[in-house]
Amino acid sequence: MKWKLRSIHDPLESAGPDARVLLISRHQIFHASLDRQLQPVLQSLVEKRLFQGQPGSTYILPVWKKDHFETYILTGRTEGPLTAGELRQAAAYAARAAIKLGARRLEMDIPSTMQEFMVEQDAEGCAQALCEGFILGSQRAKHYRREQPEQAQLEEITFQLDGPVEPGFQEAWEEGVRWGSSIGDGVVLARRLTNLPGNLLVPSDLAQAALELAERYGMEADIIDEERLAQLGMGALLAVGKGSAHPPQMIVIKYQGTDTWEHVTGLVGKGITFDTGGISLKRGSGMEEMIGDMGGAAAVLGVMEVLGQRRPKVNVVMVVPTAENMPDGNAVKPGDVITTLSGRTVEVLNTDAEGRMVLADGVTYAKALGAERIIDVATLTGAVEVALGQAATGAVTNDDVFMQELITASRRAGENVWPLPSYPEYWDMLKSDVADLRNSTGRMAGAITAGLFVGTFADGLPWIHLDIAGTSWSRKESGLEAKGGTGVMVRTLTEWVRSQEEISDIRP
Repeated sequence: MKWKLRSIHDPLESAGPDARVLLISRHQIFHASLDRQLQPVLQSLVEKRLFQGQPGSTYILPVWKKDHFETYILTGRTEGPLTAGELRQAAAYAARAAIKLGARRLEMDIPSTMQEFMVEQDAEGCAQALCEGFILGSQRAKHYRREQPEQAQLEEITFQLDGPVEPGFQEAWEEGVRWGSSIGDGVVLARRLTNLPGNLLVPSDLAQAALELAERYGMEADIIDEERLAQLGMGALLAVGKGSAHPPQMIVIKYQGTDTWEHVTGLVGKGITFDTGGISLKRGSGMEEMIGDMGGAAAVLGVMEVLGQRRPKVNVVMVVPTAENMPDGNAVKPGDVITTLSGRTVEVLNTDAEGRMVLADGVTYAKALGAERIIDVATLTGAVEVALGQAATGAVTNDDVFMQELITASRRAGENVWPLPSYPEYWDMLKSDVADLRNSTGRMAGAITAGLFVGTFADGLPWIHLDIAGTSWSRKESGLEAKGGTGVMVRTLTEWVRSQEEISDIRP
């Protein structure tokens, strides 16, 4: 998608837009100084209850101007200044309306003062939010029908300034566009991978997607196959993948943005490409959604896409343990005891508690590759959805300062993260009579103990676990989300990683 910024006085470089986006509230319709021809039409729409200017509402309005029609995409908004989150949402709704209209080129007026749009947002933040919203609102899941329906794609969006701007405005705006475009691309990549059917995304396919990403941006990558997994002693990942015809793999991508490999962040994503539950078989109803059980892997790959495009001065190692969890004569069984890469033994009480096991080896390996702090992302438990629904990602940590940094980033990104407690009593629930740990503690505090199981393998390093089981998949189109994979946590993790670049600038 092409992005342009132009003054109202600049000559058009090409044909005019297919539609103009107008963010407008009910109050503005009656009290703001608008186009003399447009305002009475808008007031009539309100009076006829066709458009009320409420957030989340849109209306396609063709208006005759001299010798041609101009089409407006009216998009409702709140009164007063808008937050970055409200800008994202408004842009997403406008993008959906544009696609239904068949518009490929949009234009949106930007007031020169920016005060109409801003709440603690500068020009860069506003541009980033708008670009993210337009990209995510226009994304759709792929269909596999014999006859593919034709669907317009947004190709160009022009932000038009209606007057003079402060010095540095254009540079800041363009930087926001660059970040917003890259983050949007990262989220779309995560969504696309999450939406792939299980027969089209087995562990080797996920590994190939990672290799292509690394090659695209010149990053170092490594794929550890089944033989090397055994040589290294990754018993947990091997155990989970034993029941599948598609062998498990460990995927690694290194992004080095500084001269030395230090202050390294480890991003570990659960990559279960399909989860039947194994011998502890899931119910059949809804199992088709388990194509999305690699949503954590998709999220960290999305972050690597952004890093590859933007090249910040940070160091990140991404680790994705990937497998299929299938029932088979070779599959791991309840009661088995396996040995992880760390040397800890695990009593398997439930083979459907497989995500925490592959993450155990993933976290240990991230440490071995130099990670000094670790964030793992996983569709880990149904318990987190019971606790928080689909509105928030659950989080567990061993470092409260680290958690607060991440929550601050999540607020900037517009993604909800809710911290869960990690009292000693919860750690005690992981103790096994026959091994170092047990992989399931039953229904009580299930989201917490599952996260703490993974945290055990951080061995005291600053660590955060993000359980996206409730937020990684949307059953309907809503707000920024299309139906299917959401790409959740790409925006939050990217914002946090960006904050580390600022810290690296002041390190001795």
